[in-house]
Amino acid sequence: MEATSVTSKGQVTIPKSLRQRFGIRQGSKIEFNVVGDHVELHVVNNPVEVVKSGFGMLKTRKSAVPVDFDAAMLLGKRKSAK
Repeated sequence: MEATSVTSKGQVTIPKSLRQRFGIRQGSKIEFNVVGDHVELHVVNNPVEVVKSGFGMLKTRKSAVPVDFDAAMLLGKRKSAK
């Protein structure tokens, strides 16, 4: 059993090992139940998994850049236009 302190605002930090074991993270809903002379903490639900990459989340009306697009080619055209 791990112990932790209560802050002046009534907050406690759930030990990391317990957060990892039960999947508790920001946004998790926790329920407290009084059972006899002690309090039990239950994880009601966990938020949807946090996306680690933003790839593909933004949409645009512009057409995609071709795979073989070479930005250096644009610089070459600018120099020759002078």
